[in-house]
Formats: sequence, C-alpha cells, structure tokens
Amino acid sequence: MASIFTRIIQGEIPCHKVAENDKFIAFLDITPVAKGHTLVVPKQEVDHFFDLNDNLLSEINLFAKEVSAKLQRTVPCRRIGVAIIGLEVPHAHVHLIPLNTMADINFSAERLKMSSEELAALASEIRNA
Repeated sequence: MASIFTRIIQGEIPCHKVAENDKFIAFLDITPVAKGHTLVVPKQEVDHFFDLNDNLLSEINLFAKEVSAKLQRTVPCRRIGVAIIGLEVPHAHVHLIPLNTMADINFSAERLKMSSEELAALASEIRNA
C-alpha cells in the first residue's frame, strides 16, 4: 500500500506545496510544530531515511538547503531546524522547522492549528521567496 506521501506525490491527496523537482517535493505540514514547518520528501518511496542511496541522500540535503533558504526568508526565525524522525509515516522525509527557541522543535508539544487558507497563503509566500 502506498504511503500517504506517495499519494500526495501522485496527486491523490492535496498538499500545500512549496517546492518540487523531478526527485523531491516539499510541502507544509498540516499539523505544524511551528509556523512554516515543512516536509521534504523523496518521490521514490523508501521507508528509512538512511536506506536512500548515496546520490539521493546527498541530493535531498541539497534540495532541503534550497527550501530552507526560502523558508528563512519568509518566516522570521533565528534558524531552520532539521529533524529526521521517520516514525509517523513509513516514507523517508526531513522536517524543516523555523526556530527561535529549542522549544520550537518539540514534537510532543501541542501542534499549531492553521486553516487551509493560512497554509495556502504561506506556501505561496515560500514558493515566491
């Protein structure tokens, strides 16, 4: 069965896309830990991040770097935090999270509630950054 990320990549499930190329997609997390929380996902469905082949592993980091620059220009923050957890969806992905404090990357904290309209506007701002 395809992961939810594969279904997003295939267009079966909508997302608030911020960037895409032939190998990767980046979209806003709909239950963000901080405003601008973005997921960077390879289009190839691989469960464990470190099972990505060496080229894809290098390229996802370069793609995430480009996305993080746009994110930092759009969402006021001190840094863009990076987390690779992989427990919630069996499809390799990277979390990019705007940070002002260490608490901003707490996955156990209550998630932000943002409307679809707010997420769409933010995704547009990031894409155009």
